[in-house]
Amino acid sequence: MKYLFFFFICLGISNTYSQDNLEQQFIDIEEKVIEWRRHFHQNPELSNREFKTAETIAKHLKDLGLEVKTGVAHTGVVAILRGKSPGKVIALRADIDALPVTERNNLPFKSEVKTTFLNTETGVMHACGHDTHTAILMGVAEILTKNKDKIKGTVKFIFQPAEEGPLPGEEGGAKLMIKEGVLENPKVDAIFGLHIRSNYEVGTIHYKKGGIMASVERFVIHVKGKQTHGGRPWQGVDPILISAKIIDGLQTIISRESKLVDEAAVITVGKITAGTRFNIIPESAELIGTVRTLDPKMKAHIEKRMTEMVTTLAKAYGGEATISFQNNTAITYNDSDLVDKMLPTLQKVAGVNNVHLRKATTGGEDFSYFQEIIPGFYFFLGGMTPGNKEAFPHHTPDFKIDESGMLLGVKTLTNITFDYLNN
Repeated sequence: MKYLFFFFICLGISNTYSQDNLEQQFIDIEEKVIEWRRHFHQNPELSNREFKTAETIAKHLKDLGLEVKTGVAHTGVVAILRGKSPGKVIALRADIDALPVTERNNLPFKSEVKTTFLNTETGVMHACGHDTHTAILMGVAEILTKNKDKIKGTVKFIFQPAEEGPLPGEEGGAKLMIKEGVLENPKVDAIFGLHIRSNYEVGTIHYKKGGIMASVERFVIHVKGKQTHGGRPWQGVDPILISAKIIDGLQTIISRESKLVDEAAVITVGKITAGTRFNIIPESAELIGTVRTLDPKMKAHIEKRMTEMVTTLAKAYGGEATISFQNNTAITYNDSDLVDKMLPTLQKVAGVNNVHLRKATTGGEDFSYFQEIIPGFYFFLGGMTPGNKEAFPHHTPDFKIDESGMLLGVKTLTNITFDYLNN
């Protein structure tokens, strides 16, 4: 009996040392993570053009001794870490692209990069925090590699380009990575990702089961009327009037037909093109906008009703109209069982009082395409200095992140990996 007691005492000492050792590794790597983030922030690259970014990532992963594949979906990097024994396969994903935004911050590592985007001169900036995501996952890769003898299974690190969307006529992002087999060889069982937020305090994590970010659809409506003199409208069919009726009608789908107490939904017309002169009723009009939904059934209903309403209203006023939809992202839908399984890990790492259930957002994320194929869990990481009264939104020139929030991201993804694979 005394030998058994001595065995458990030793086991407890071993586990304590292991946790203490891991915590020291987190402390040691924080400075490197911040340095990587600043490098990427100062050298941002747009979607499908992340060439130097990919080189930096690949070099780090190769130096760790991982199996590395480059050129995935143009500029993506994928690395594989095999643990001490066979088991499940977990994927960790970070997006790596920047935005056509001119930075206004006065940081010592401010982006001064300029480019031409869609025939417009602009700056390039990591205005959505992808530089932090990339640096965090590089840190996770280093720590997991150092502790691979504690891993049962395989880790696949996915550094994804073009999350913000490829240029017109190009393929890219999560869709193209999936098409090129990123979830195969080895086949991934579950995928995890995070997004830093400028309006959530450092040290906090925010999550939701089910739809946490909306599907993003682009729609185009073509309205056909009959051109005539502006002073003789009875001789023609006014496509601008029809467009106004359509815009008004579409909003009733949201306000009168969508059960908003369950999930949010949005229809926005963002662009209208029609006419050449003040005294001519034109032949046609074009409306372009977006639909955001968080529930698959609601999404299908809204698409159906928009199609019916557009064609019927145009006909009622003597014209014709068609509508087409383009899916930019699916619903970022967190698997309920996976959330239940991993929530204790989030609470263990951040503290129960720092892990918050949140409402969904109508922003979009192409991580959703991974979740259409395998279970996935996507959550938000706090990046705002505690007590800050002015958090600048993502995708703006003043966007700013408190770098002290990144270490929690490293700790969380690392512990998720250990707990998912080993338990």
